[in-house]
Amino acid sequence: QVHLVESGGGLVHTGGSLRLSCTASGSIPSILAMGWYRQCPGKERERVAVISSGGTIYEGFAQGRFTVSRNGAGNTVYLQMNNLKPEDTAVYYCFVAPRLGVGWGDQWGRGTQVTVSS
Repeated sequence: QVHLVESGGGLVHTGGSLRLSCTASGSIPSILAMGWYRQCPGKERERVAVISSGGTIYEGFAQGRFTVSRNGAGNTVYLQMNNLKPEDTAVYYCFVAPRLGVGWGDQWGRGTQVTVSS
């Protein structure tokens, strides 16, 4: 399994930027994909962006404003968020999806709060 530690959340004004980081420790070669979900106040958790060897996937609200990337060692995933809006206020969760057959399921970080003031 892996253990995830997130950082980079905070308070920003509308139009500002933040970069979230999530570092995994443990069975790094077992990682198939990494990415971010978020949970806005009063809403269900939703996917934001995912990165794997096959490329990146963004949800519509993130396209063009958010960029997901991964470091060369493969153990850290970033989410660069630009032109932030109040509706981006949420707890952002890092996740890791494992390769098939490794014996453990998706792993989640504890979340980091992002607050965008109007």
